Amino acid sequence: MITLDSVQDVTLQDRLRGAIWGQFVGDAAALGTHWIYDLEEMAKLYPEGVNGFEAPQPGHYHHGKEPGDQTHYGDGALVLLESIAREGQFDARAFGRSFVERFQPQSYSGYVDKATRGTLENYAKFVENNREQDFDFQQGADDDQLAGGSRLASLVARYWNDRNLLERVEQATRVCQNHVIAIAYMKFNALLLAELFRGWDVHTALHSVEEQILWVEPQFGQELRRKSREALEETPNEVVEATLLFGQSCPLQHSFPSSIHALLKHTDDFETAILATLRAGGDSAGRAAILGAWVGARRGLGGIPKAWRIRLTNAERISVAIEKIVSDQRP
Repeated sequence: MITLDSVQDVTLQDRLRGAIWGQFVGDAAALGTHWIYDLEEMAKLYPEGVNGFEAPQPGHYHHGKEPGDQTHYGDGALVLLESIAREGQFDARAFGRSFVERFQPQSYSGYVDKATRGTLENYAKFVENNREQDFDFQQGADDDQLAGGSRLASLVARYWNDRNLLERVEQATRVCQNHVIAIAYMKFNALLLAELFRGWDVHTALHSVEEQILWVEPQFGQELRRKSREALEETPNEVVEATLLFGQSCPLQHSFPSSIHALLKHTDDFETAILATLRAGGDSAGRAAILGAWVGARRGLGGIPKAWRIRLTNAERISVAIEKIVSDQRP
């Protein structure tokens, strides 16, 4: 039976679809402007403004990719999405093996970030002296940035109502980010997605997660609650201004409150939310992926512009895997 949201009549299944699609669309929309920190430089490069899906220019991190392609974040997210769909469940070893195969230097020509590079190095060091099949893929990079947040929607969509959700979130995070801060922030992310899947408005969902995080993450719970409330306090200001205040950079302690602020500022308008965070510069692809998942979970698939979804190079692969995951998570 399909459950209807009492406020918007958005089905649970469409919220699940919306979260995963939103993650991929947000990342792809940021491709050309990703990691441009100087807003004056960005205005010169794109004098008609940033409107999403810009082509990466020569010298850019993602030069060689085309509009509609994913950044390295989205490429990693696709590995996780298809691993869960293929296995019918999350399996850290299956995901890890697919991940290192996808990002081997001889087969991947895109940008490789710190989390990916460290994961590949740790894997290679282990297999030098051990059997490859013994690696548990829980020894990812020492990294506290946005990599995990850019791909987590598919796992939460599969397990949002599972009592072991946070255990799976930790396992998935450790594959590429074996760092206590990354794990803590991804638990907050997962709990927020789960509350949005239940149909709560954003303010109610955030308040609930702020309370839950104190007991599920005693080391960083207070910090996370403070970051969330600081984002709320900045809502009178525009996204660019707040992002410059919290930080445009990749570490979660900067990028996470910037993302929450954009969510609060543009709760029910996917396109406006994504473009606002893109125009704030910096690690916009990471923020847009996590923000896209949140707004997608809130609004459902219908809240994401179809014209944006069909632009994705891997739209068909994404759609097939999403439908498998949505089908598998039903009771």
